[in-house]
Parts: sequence; C-alpha cells; structure tokens
Amino acid sequence: MASLVQQPAPSFKAQAVMPDGSFKQVALEDYRDRYVVLFFYPLDFTFVCPTEIIAFSDANAHFAERNVQLLSCSIDSHFTHLAWRDRSRAEGGLGKIEFPMVADLNKKIAEAYGVLLPGGIALRGLFLIDKQGVVRHEVVNDLPLGRSVDEALRVIDALQHFETHGEVCPANWHKGGLTIKPNPKDSREYFTKANK
Repeated sequence: MASLVQQPAPSFKAQAVMPDGSFKQVALEDYRDRYVVLFFYPLDFTFVCPTEIIAFSDANAHFAERNVQLLSCSIDSHFTHLAWRDRSRAEGGLGKIEFPMVADLNKKIAEAYGVLLPGGIALRGLFLIDKQGVVRHEVVNDLPLGRSVDEALRVIDALQHFETHGEVCPANWHKGGLTIKPNPKDSREYFTKANK
C-alpha cells in the first residue's frame, strides 16, 4: 500500500477503553483540534506490546503539553483491553494507561492504515496526524521491533517548529537546534553554522 503521508487520515469509529477504565465509542474526528499519534500493535497479552504501550503512557504528559492525543489500536476487543489493563505490570499487564485503547475487532482500521498482515494482526504502525486530519509522518516496524517514544516526540517537535516558523529541520534535529530556511539563499546560513 502507498504511504498515507500528505493524505487525509482514514476516519474511524470504534469502542475504546478510556483512561478511567470505562468503555466509550471514539472517532478520529473527536480529536480534530489536536494532533493525534495513532499507533497500532499486534495483540494484547504479548511481549513487546506492553513495553511500548507503557512507555507511551508514561510519556503522556509530554505529548499532552504538545497538544497531542495518543491513541493505541489493536484487533483485540475492548473487553480484552480492559482485562490486560487489570493485570499488574509485574505480570505482563498494563496497569493504568493514560490514553484510549481502541478496539479494532473487525480489523477495518488496521486495513485502512495499511498495517494489517494476512494472518489478521497489525504491524507496529505509528501515524502522526495534524489538526486538519492529515497524516504528516508514519513509521511501520516489523513485529519484533519496538518503537521509540523519544523519536515520536522529536518528529512532533519538528512538525510544530515548521508550522510555527516555516523552517525545516535537518537530520537528527532536536528542539532548540539549528533549522534551515527553505530557499537557496537563506539556507546557506544553516550550512555555514553547521559546518564550522
């Protein structure tokens, strides 16, 4: 499937387990005034998945201060999500999670985002969706490869810097680093400073 970057993010409505443990139907459009990081994982009660979900949840305040709503999604039911949350972290469970966990039981969301495997589970896809509902970044990992929360935050910072200042962000850029004015003349300022 072709990349979704620069395309409208596929819309969805689905049941989710909310941070307070309740069930609620959520839609992507519910978060249109915020950025959204939607990340897929293969299955509840597995091995790499809890490390990612817990890492994103533990960093939720960093996403919130950037006006980003985290949403996780797998093909499990909302009942299974809740049971996994109810298991302690020491036993491979999740404990309290600070963002909605979306249930994609019919697999339509994973399919729409191009991460559904033939066996019926999702690859580790992560999609950064802007406030207009457009996908601005995506990364898809194979099943054994966990993702980086720090990298997700770095890309959000880069997008928000570009939106605010119109300057583009070079390789390995972090907030506060040198940026590039995207035209042939003014870009020289960056290259002069970066190559001293």
